[in-house]
Amino acid sequence: MSLAIALFLLVIATVVLHFVFAYYFDWWFTPLAADWGGIDLTVNITLWVTGFVFVAINAFMAYCVWRFRHKQGHKAVYEPENHRLEIGLSVFTAIGVVLMLAPGLFYWAAFVNVPEEARDYEVLAQQWQWQYRYPGADGVLGSADTALVSQSNPFGINPEDPNGQDDVVVNDPQMRLPVDQDAHFLFRSNDVLHNFTVPQFRVKMDLVPGLVSYMWFTPTEVGTYDVLCEELCGIGHFIMRGQVVVETEEDFNAWLDTQPTFAETQNMVAANPAAGQAQYAICATCHGQRGEGNLALNSPKISGQPAWYVERQLQYFRTGVRGGEGDVFGQQMAAMATTLTSDQAVRDMAAYIATFPDEPAERTVTGDIANGRDIYDRNCAACHLDDGSGTWYTDAPPLAGQSDWYMVTQLGNFRAGIRGMHPEDDYGEQMVYMATAMADEEEIRDVAAYINTLVSSSVALGE
Repeated sequence: MSLAIALFLLVIATVVLHFVFAYYFDWWFTPLAADWGGIDLTVNITLWVTGFVFVAINAFMAYCVWRFRHKQGHKAVYEPENHRLEIGLSVFTAIGVVLMLAPGLFYWAAFVNVPEEARDYEVLAQQWQWQYRYPGADGVLGSADTALVSQSNPFGINPEDPNGQDDVVVNDPQMRLPVDQDAHFLFRSNDVLHNFTVPQFRVKMDLVPGLVSYMWFTPTEVGTYDVLCEELCGIGHFIMRGQVVVETEEDFNAWLDTQPTFAETQNMVAANPAAGQAQYAICATCHGQRGEGNLALNSPKISGQPAWYVERQLQYFRTGVRGGEGDVFGQQMAAMATTLTSDQAVRDMAAYIATFPDEPAERTVTGDIANGRDIYDRNCAACHLDDGSGTWYTDAPPLAGQSDWYMVTQLGNFRAGIRGMHPEDDYGEQMVYMATAMADEEEIRDVAAYINTLVSSSVALGE
C-alpha cells in the first residue's frame, strides 16, 4: 500500500511542480525572436505526449500495486497472451510516436529548404571566439579554406577569388542582422566541433571542421541576443560567448558601410616603426628606452610583446575600454594613450615596440612553483601555450619573460572586476572567468612564480 501511495504522490508532485515552476519561476522557453514558432509547437506536443504517458503509466502502476496487493489465499492467474491488450497497446504507442515525430519531420523539411531570397552570412568559429563575414556589393561570398588562415587573413579567404575581395569581415564576437529579413547562415570551424546557438531563434547548428553546414531563420524582434556554443570545445567552452544584434534595415546598412572589406584589410598602409620611434619618447620616461619596464613607476616590461597585442591595448586605453574606475595606473596610461591621435599612429607605435629585444624581466615574485604549474597547465596553457609564448590564434599574448609583478596585479584586477568588465573588452571578459580559477592572491603568485621558470620563444631563439 505504501508503494502505491508513493507512486501516486510522485505523479501529483511532478505535475504540480511543473506548472508552479513554469508560472512563478519563468521555467519555460525564452521569448521567441524568430519565425520558428513551429519548434515550440513540436516541443510542446512532445512534452504533452510524454507527460501523458508518464502520468498514465505511473498511475496505472499505483493502481496495480493497490488492486493486486497480496491477499491471504489469493493465487495469481497466469495469462501468457492477451491479444486485445497487445493490439490496444500497439495502437496507442503508434499514435504517440506519430504525434511526436510527424511535426518534427515537417519542420525539418522546412529547415533544410532555404528561401531563395535569404541573404548569406558566414559564421566562423574557433577556440574560443566567433567571427562573421558578409557578402559585399556583388551579394556573393568568396571562397575560403582553413589552409589559408593566417594572422592577416583569419577567415582564410581565397585572395585569388574576385568574389571575396568585397566581402565584409568582422573580427568581433558581435554580429548584426536586419529585422524581418531571411538569413541564411553558413558555418565553418577552424579547429574543433562547435555549435552556434541563440535560444531566442530556436534553431541551432554544429560547426564541423572540414565542411560547411547551414541553417536559416528570419529574425522578427529588434534586440540583442546572446550567442552560445553548445558543443564542448575545450577548456574555454564556457566563455565562448557572442551576440547577435537585430536592428532595422537602415541601421544595419549604416553599420555595414563602416566595416572593412577583405581587400581593405589586405591593403592597409604598412606600419612605420620609424614614425613610432619618434612618438615613443614620451613612453620611454616610464617604460624605458627599450621597453624594459620600471617597477618603481609601476610600468611593466613591454618588449617581447607582439605588435597586434600592443596595438589592441593602446586602442583600449584610448577608447576607455581600459583604465576605468579602480584601475589607478591604467588611468594614467589612458591619459598617455590619448597623445596618439590616430589609428595609424597607434599601429606605428606598436610596430616600433615590437622591434625591442626581448630580455627577461627581473624576477620579483616567489611562490609554490609546483602548484603554479598545476594551475597554469589546467587553465592558462590552452591559450598562452605550454611555454607561455602566446599566440595570435587565441588572442593570447606572451607571458614568459614578462614582468611577474604586473601579471599578479592584472590577474587580481581581473578577479576583482577592475579589468575585463567593459562591454567592448571581449577578450578581457574571458580572462575574468579564467582568473577565478585562482582562489586567492597566493595562488596568483604561485602561477607567476611558475611563469618565471619559462623562457620566452624569442629568448630561446637568441633574438
